[in-house]
This record gives sequence, C-alpha cells and structure tokens, in this order.
Amino acid sequence: MREEAGVKHSAQPEAVFFDLDGTLVDSAPDMVEAMRRLRVEQGESADGAESIGMVVSKGGRAMIRRGFPAADEARVKALLPRFLDLYARAIAVHATLFPGMGDVLAGLEDRGIPWGIVTNKPGALARSLLAALRLDTRCAALVTGDCLPLKKPDPAPILRACEIAGVAAAAGIYVGDDLRDIEAGRAAGMRTIAAGWGYLDGENPHAWGADCVIESPAGLLAALGLD
Repeated sequence: MREEAGVKHSAQPEAVFFDLDGTLVDSAPDMVEAMRRLRVEQGESADGAESIGMVVSKGGRAMIRRGFPAADEARVKALLPRFLDLYARAIAVHATLFPGMGDVLAGLEDRGIPWGIVTNKPGALARSLLAALRLDTRCAALVTGDCLPLKKPDPAPILRACEIAGVAAAAGIYVGDDLRDIEAGRAAGMRTIAAGWGYLDGENPHAWGADCVIESPAGLLAALGLD
C-alpha cells in the first residue's frame, strides 16, 4: 500500500471493505433533516440540527446527544427510536456517494475485485439505503450492526464480511472514517485506510494508526495499488 506521504507500495487487495456512513455514502443530510423534524416534534427550534453532521459515524446515540445537548441518557435512549423512524421514512432524499467514490467502485469491479460494507448501522436502514442508491446488488458482502452480537471496534464483523466474500482478512483492505473502523480492521489483521473526507468532528485520522490516510476518494485507487 502507498501512503500519501510515500510508503512502499504493496500487492493489490483481493477485496476492499468500506464503512458506510461518512466513508462510502454522504448520508448526513438526511439524518440532519430527521433531527430537524425530531426537534420540532419535541418543541424545540429546528436550528442547530446541522451540528449532528460530524458525529454521524459515531452512531444514533451520539447524534441524539449532539442534537439535544441537555438530554440525559434516559432521554437519549427514549428519543432514539423516533429519530431512526423519521430517518427511515426519508433515508435517501439527499444521500449520495461521496464525489469520486463511484469511480472507485467501478474501478474495483472492472478489475474483478469484490467490495463490501461493514457498518454499525442497523440492517434495515443499511439495506434500504443501499437499495435506494442501487448499490445492493453490487455489494459482495454486507455486515450490519445487528448481524452479530459484537460491533466495531470488535473485529468480528470484518471477519464475517471476509467469510461472505471468500477472502482472507490479510488479503483485504478496510476503509473507514472513525477510529473504531481502524481498530476493527487492525484487530482483524487487515490493512486499513483512514478516510480523511469523512465525518471526523475535528479528530486527526493520522493519529489512528491506519496504514495510510487518504484525503479524498480520488486518491483511493492509487492507494490500493490499482492506478
């Protein structure tokens, strides 16, 4: 693998796996809209919902905490199902692949390299989003947050995706925009790429211990040794 700063190039992967929200798909706008609706339902102003955009990769509870900063954990738990319901009703109004990611997926497919998704997003939401974006039939493996007892940063979901795709973890690469993505990939014995274009919320992806950090999808094929 080649780092943007210039590390030795290594063999191309047999499969590439992506985190979903913030890595493969820019899904934040639809979640922000769901938060606006939830705040209005709760008697709050819709203003401020945009602040959840940078914590989308950290999950629903993190978004509730950001959208309702005064809420205690009991209220966060109570609000979460309604937030997810509002999001599910309009899951792909604005969602789209990140710019350049379509070329990355096409490049992998042209070379016969399977790609998959490992996400902590609930399965029903992930499948609905992928179907709306017409990615569901192209994806070689999908492991969601409710497929297994353990979620990322545990390596189990990534190892399961490898089983589905029929590749060894050491022969694959995992791409993600959150520390737990990199922790999960490394624990699985997989090479990792930190997505510098993701929902970082001020975090420094260079500090996560990934094999490399790529600032935009346009650099992915080169980093994968496929340029």
